[in-house]
This record gives sequence, structure tokens and C-alpha cells, in this order.
Amino acid sequence: MLTLKYIQENTQEVIDRLAVKRFDAKATIEKILIKDEERKSTQKEQDDILAQINTNSKEVGQLYKDGKVKEADAAKDKTTALKEDVKGLTQKLSELEEELQKLLVLLPNTPHNSVPVGKGAEDNLVVREGGKTPTLHAGAKPHWDLAKDFDIIDFELGVKITGAGFPVYKGKGARLQRALINFFLDENVKAGFTEIQPPYVVNEASGFGTGQLPDKEGQMYHATIDNLYLIPTAEVPITNLYRDVILNAKEFPVKNTAYSACFRREAGSYGKDVRGLNRLHQFDKVEIVVLEHPDKSYEMLETMVNHVETLVQKLGLPYRIIKLCGGDMGFTSALTYDFEVYAAAQQKWLEVSSVSNFETYQANRLKLRFKEDGQKKTQLAHTLNGSALALPRIVAALLENNQTPDGIRIPDCLVDLCGFKLIK
Repeated sequence: MLTLKYIQENTQEVIDRLAVKRFDAKATIEKILIKDEERKSTQKEQDDILAQINTNSKEVGQLYKDGKVKEADAAKDKTTALKEDVKGLTQKLSELEEELQKLLVLLPNTPHNSVPVGKGAEDNLVVREGGKTPTLHAGAKPHWDLAKDFDIIDFELGVKITGAGFPVYKGKGARLQRALINFFLDENVKAGFTEIQPPYVVNEASGFGTGQLPDKEGQMYHATIDNLYLIPTAEVPITNLYRDVILNAKEFPVKNTAYSACFRREAGSYGKDVRGLNRLHQFDKVEIVVLEHPDKSYEMLETMVNHVETLVQKLGLPYRIIKLCGGDMGFTSALTYDFEVYAAAQQKWLEVSSVSNFETYQANRLKLRFKEDGQKKTQLAHTLNGSALALPRIVAALLENNQTPDGIRIPDCLVDLCGFKLIK
């Protein structure tokens, strides 16, 4: 979340920047500033009484020493009453700080100055494109038909076992999934990321730390008895490895990668846009997460974008990289690049990755800080993450774009990992 100090020192700028995200922050910020003044006033009142108690305590001791018992008893009674006042003010302070916290988490992250102004996807900016769109043979099919024809993904069996949005991968379909996961992890490790195997469920503090809670609780699967949440992305547990941690600046960048299953309630179940693998409730994804010095985080963002681009290029998929406009950005992001690949049979662009810089927004929630060498003062780190990559739509595009009359070709980079060149 945004720090109170930043809001106080840059009030109008915060209001103006959040307007780029189509968020009207004025009323909320006014409440925050008023509540903070009330908190400061209460704190001062408490400090003044504590100082008075301290003075009175010394006087009581001296009065008893001087044999002025009656005056000492009266001063002692007054001190006791003041201590009761302090208890009331302590409770009031706690309530004010809780109310202030609830207001602060309502504010999204401010977008970077380079974020385009816009209402939605139609206003996003295409940064660059690559790859060659294939020309398909007559009778080419979308991936959901190919999956059935070659018996590699069973959507109906997934419905039987669980419900819509939980496909079953079979035979060469399952092996393709495993090959992609290994390929992405191996490439990420080669690029300097440390592989992590995280839990798939997290506690409420972890969900808060990365911004899923309280903003997206309706989109997460919640195990209510234990108050644990199934993760929507490995970003959540990986970033929370560093909750309440103070790093040395020399440790930057901290680079981790992880595979996980991901679970999202909001995936939907109707219409052509959610057919097949286009939108699921459970899916596989490999994530990259970086902690970086604030002075270098945007340079790191570009490095991460370039890395994800090489993955798509090695798979031979036509792609485009998009800078999201303010109206299409996530709640916690300061700048986001989306990757889309083209699925030729659907004639549709499919999002397969978002690479984002959150600046200090997550770090403030996480209390993730660092120290410069030789300095005592701590600063908030910057956090970044991206999909490298999400599998379902990658698989959809690979099946559709690589289909031939003889079967579905496997990209060269996956052949050894799959153990076959053709799905037939």
C-alpha cells in the first residue's frame, strides 16, 4: 500500500496519478488526512498526560519524603486518575490506527508516469511484435477439438471429477505440460533465478502482503475452517518469503522462480472466450519474482520483459508485448507489460504473461526493507514479478499453430523434454 508519509507529502500528485487508473481518490485521501490529524492529536494528548504522570510521580515521592502525607496521597490519587485517562487514549489510538489502516488499503498503487491514459484494453499500447503467424491447412481446428481428436486433454472428465475449468491432461498432453514446466524453470535458472518449491496454500497475512487481500478475496478459493487460501499465483508465497525481512543492499537483486498450480474462482464458465484452455479455474504457471533496489527496479523490469520474450521466441509463437493503460492495470501494479500469443485457429490473441513493477506497494505491506551498507536507516525495497510462463494458453497456441495433416508438431526446444516430435 502507499505510505502515509508519501500521501501527506504528495497529496495532489497521488490524486492525479490514481485518476490515470480511473480511481477517484480525493474523498478517501481526505478521510485519511483527517483521521491522521485526529491520531496525532490523540497521541499528543497521551504524551502530555504521560509527561504529567512522570512529573507527579516525582512530586509524590518528594512529598512523602517531606512528610506531607495528605498532599502526597492527593497527588497519588490524581496520578491514578491520569493513568485511567491514558488507558482510554491508548484504546482510542489503537482504534484510530486500525481505521487509518482500513482507509490506506483502499487506495491502489499509483501508476508510473509512462503509463498510458485509457479506459480499458482498447487503449493499451503495443510496444513490439514478433514471430510469424502460421498459415493453417484446410480443415484446421481449434485446440479444444484437437485435444479431443488426439485424446490429450479431457474437458468433460474434468467436469465429472470437479467442474468446469478443471481439465484432465492425458498421455502426450500431460507430457507436454511437464515438458513446458521444466523448460520454463530451466531457462529461468539459466538466467540467474533460484528455483523454489512453495506451498500452494497461504495464510491471510500472506494474501495481504502481496495485495490479494482484502481486494480479491472473492476471487480466491478459501479453506474457511483453517482460514487458508489456495494461491492464485506463486507470486504470493514467493514474495512472502521476505515478509518482515531486512536485506542488505548488496543482496540485490534477489531473483526467484517457482512452478505452481494456480487457482482462481473468477475464471468464468460461459461464452466463446472461455472455451477449452482459454480460461480455467486451475492451471499451471511458472513465475519469476525479483526484489530490487528502488534505483534499479525499472531497469530490472525491462530485463524481465526481455527474458520472457526469449521464452516465447524459442517456442516459435507469434507474440506482441503490450504496455497496459491506466484503466486496464491491476490494483497493486505501478507498470505492467502483458504478453499475448496468437492462436491461429481461433484467430485470437491470448494473454500468457504479465510482467509488473510494484515499486514499494507490496514491500510496505510486507515490511520488506533494506539497508545501505554502513547506514542504520531502512528503506522499502521494490518488488517485481512476471509469468514465465502461464501454460494453458501457451498450450492452446502451440496445438493450434503447429497442427498439420500428419499431426501436431512439437517445438524443437521441447522435443527432448517431451520425448516425441509429433502428437498423432
